[in-house]
Amino acid sequence: MSSEKSSDKLDLIVAQARRAAEQREQGYRAQALKIYPWICGRCTREFTRENLQELTVHHRDHDHDNNPADGSNWELLCVYCHDNEHSRYVDSTYSDVATDRQISATETHRPFADLAEKLKQKK
Repeated sequence: MSSEKSSDKLDLIVAQARRAAEQREQGYRAQALKIYPWICGRCTREFTRENLQELTVHHRDHDHDNNPADGSNWELLCVYCHDNEHSRYVDSTYSDVATDRQISATETHRPFADLAEKLKQKK
């Protein structure tokens, strides 16, 4: 009787694993891997089943909820190029913030605040 219980338990585990695999297949990574060739869109490194875990799906607009079925918001990037792309994106947001922001009243230290005036006086 215990072998029947263990067999039923095993069948349940296998069924759950199959359902989980089917759900993952519906995910955007599985869709992107079916649509696009397994090549990094930046460095053109080619991937096989052995190293496919190093190929990631990058969202071009950086919105991970924007997953159109045609894959128009995705590109496949290796983990290195993907990290580089996100670093560049973060850096660009910092520069946008730095150039667009106003100096707040709480900021007291402005080392170059009157540099232009001092340079004019020197001439």
